[in-house]
This record gives sequence, C-alpha cells and structure tokens, in this order.
Amino acid sequence: MSLTLSRKAMAVKPSSTLAITAKAKEMKANGIDVVGFGAGEPDFNTPKNICDAAVKALDEGFTKYTPVAGMLELRKAICDKFLKFNNIKYEPDQIVVSNGGKHSLANVFSAILNPGDEVIIPAPYWLSYPEMVRLSDGVPVYIRADKTQNYKVTAKQIEEACTEKTKAFILNSPNNPSGMVYTKEELEAIAEVAIKKDIYVVADEIYEYLIYGDEKHISIASLNDEIYKRTITCSGLSKSYSMTGWRIGYTGSTKEIAKLMSSVQSHLASNPNSIAQKAAYEALIGPQDFVYDMKNEFEKRRDYMYERISGMKHISAVKPQGAFYMFIDISEVLNKSYKGQKIGSVDTMASILLEDYKVAVIPCNDFGFDDHIRLSYAISIEQIKKGMDRIENFLEDLS
Repeated sequence: MSLTLSRKAMAVKPSSTLAITAKAKEMKANGIDVVGFGAGEPDFNTPKNICDAAVKALDEGFTKYTPVAGMLELRKAICDKFLKFNNIKYEPDQIVVSNGGKHSLANVFSAILNPGDEVIIPAPYWLSYPEMVRLSDGVPVYIRADKTQNYKVTAKQIEEACTEKTKAFILNSPNNPSGMVYTKEELEAIAEVAIKKDIYVVADEIYEYLIYGDEKHISIASLNDEIYKRTITCSGLSKSYSMTGWRIGYTGSTKEIAKLMSSVQSHLASNPNSIAQKAAYEALIGPQDFVYDMKNEFEKRRDYMYERISGMKHISAVKPQGAFYMFIDISEVLNKSYKGQKIGSVDTMASILLEDYKVAVIPCNDFGFDDHIRLSYAISIEQIKKGMDRIENFLEDLS
C-alpha cells in the first residue's frame, strides 16, 4: 500500500493575495522600490492603550487557558458592542471568540454544513469563502453581480440560485474586494428570501466600521426576529482596530449554533490567545477615537485614488463605499499590447506591473472576476501617489 495524502487538502488553492504580498515584501527586502497595493491590513500601529493592556496581562501572568469561547468579560463587551453599534441583542452564551475572523468563519461552516450542502456565494467574493466551504464538505454556488449592479447581487438572484440543497448565503458588507455596502432596503429583500427559503445567512461584517460618506452599516440580523434566528454575524478586531496579527474574531448566533462552534473549537484550537483577549477587551471598552481617525484617513486616500483612476485611460472603477479596496475593471487592458505582445490575462498584467513598473496589485481571478484587479489603499498617501503614477505610465505604454 502506498502512502497517500488528503484529496481535500490537496484541492485547496493557496491564497493569491498572501503570495503576491509576500513576493512584494521579498523584493523590498532586496532593496527594490516596490509599491505594494496588496495589503489586506491597515498600515497603522495598534493603539498604545491596547498594547499596554497586553503587556499588563503578561505582567499579571494571564497566560493560561481561558474558557473555549473566550473570557466572559470579553464576551460581555462584545454583546455591548453588538447592541450599541449593530442593534442586535446577544447574550454571552451566544458569542464565540476565535483566533481571527477566518477561524470564526471556519467554525460557522463546520457547525452548519453537511456533505453536499450548497452555500450561495456572490461574486465578487473574498477568495477564502469557497475554500472554507469545501473544507467543511459544502458546495460553493456562485452568483455574479457586475458593474451595472454596483457589484451587489439582488434578492431575486439569490432566490433563483436556491435549490433543495441550499443551506446558506454569504453576505459580506462592506465587501472585499468591491468596497460596496448593502442598503437597508436591499438587506430587507435578502432577509425575506432567506426566511422564505429557510436558509442561514453568514454575515461577514469585518469591515463594519470602515464606511464612508453618508453610508450606514446595517446588520441583517437586526431587521427582525426571523432573520435574527437564521443569521450568524461574524466580525473581529483586525481591520477596525488595526489588530490583524493579534488574531481575534468573534460570532453572534443562536445558542444552539454557538454551542456547536464552541465544541468544534474546543477540539481544534482550545481557546483564543489569552493575551490577545485582554487586548481585545481594552479595544472594545477603551477610547474609540482611533477607529474614527483611521477611517477618516482611509476616506481621504479612497478619494484621491478614485480621482486618479477616473482620469486614467483603459481602466475604470465604481467608487467604494467601505473597506479599503478599489476594485478596478481592466477588461479593456486585456485587449491591448505591451512591447508587441497582447496582454490577454489579468495575471500577465499583474506580472508586467510587478516586474517592469515595481507595483504589486491583486489579480481578481480568485475573487470571481478575471478582468479586474484589486488595489488596497491601506498604505500611505505617498505610496499611493507613487503607485498611481507608475500604473498610469504602464497604461500610457500600451498599444
């Protein structure tokens, strides 16, 4: 008998965003002046009061196991945040704190999916969703929202995609990679379908604080009791508090689902990091000025980047309403030539930009759009300006 490996594990696609970001960092480390637009994390340091809380936890020896679902005071603080910001009432036993937002989502799919269950994923989507669904023996079902829809799917599309095997729908608002935000009216229509078809809504709200202009974040679970029962609300501290490396995510759900997720987590990871939990508690109960200052800075960068892109030939974008990404349509570029060779694919364009213009962008094949790229504006305005100049030079060099 020959040794074999897991077919499921071998089928998992590596994260292209992390791979491109790593390549750009490697080039920088070798002294090459690369502008990296791949970052999925704020470029701000974690606020000092949060770091101080972690140091205090270390000094006080808070380095042992905690309850699997997270320490009680943190879960209470999350309940307070859910009530005040999201208008959702959860009790501490409905909260599960995990080792980052990805871990929270993995717990969700482990808790709700059986082999063959279908999960509707609107494109454009965050590239990890399909892999997470497959790892829990689910089947991704894609529906597409193009630029004419502002990259937002409709309730009608969701209903038409439902079958007897449909178990859940993933709702990501603000969206990665498009930055689009669903309105209350759109969410009400989606909720109506979810209730009618009796499916779960996995609401990934990790970018909930990063919304610009007059847009408002609405949590679908806040709309009525029926959708509340069917929604697992997922969030975390990575984006809003610049705590990506601390790895704290959390969910709010029914007690039954929370109990299942806690049981799964108990065997796979035990509790989330104890020190990070203390830091997360301080983030939630401490001063919130940082969150809004960072959001205001992102909004300025968004406005600058959008203005620059709007003035460039061959590319276009819909102005994002949240998160910190610009989702750019480069379909026209694919039919152009560079140095006598037709570009043809988004990967070729990304490779030319990195090698010849020292700009790292994210091709969006793995986000469900093979004619778009994603640029992050979670980098300094100086870097954005330099990168925009280089992309413009590239576009001018096409024939």
